[in-house]
Amino acid sequence: MIEGRCYCGAVRYRYDGVLGPIALCHCSQCRQASGAPFAANSPIAAAGFRLVRGADAITEYVGAGDKKRAFCRHCGSPLYSRRDARPETLRLRMGTVTSPVDARPSHHIYAASCADWFPITDDLPRYAEMEDSPRL
Repeated sequence: MIEGRCYCGAVRYRYDGVLGPIALCHCSQCRQASGAPFAANSPIAAAGFRLVRGADAITEYVGAGDKKRAFCRHCGSPLYSRRDARPETLRLRMGTVTSPVDARPSHHIYAASCADWFPITDDLPRYAEMEDSPRL
């Protein structure tokens, strides 16, 4: 069981399932939404995700395409994103996880558009865009 919450604690969740590969996303949308050089995201099965508290505190912003970014309307913490075209999958924002996890980041995506002020210095695989794009 994986547990998590937003910064202010208004939203709490549990996930009963396996984390997918943790991607460090450097796209401009993730950078702007997180205020950081990248966002750490893991695909999870939507069926295993349950809000324990604060469903009424979640707001969704519809960005590019049909991507909906869910965040706490009180503190702004990004919680997950989802697409109508893939209702079975959420992309969990790993910064909100409060329970210990054994998983570690596995790769970088949108590395071709990473912030010029934050160089990637690890040896993880780097993809120009998504995992099916050319490696850098």
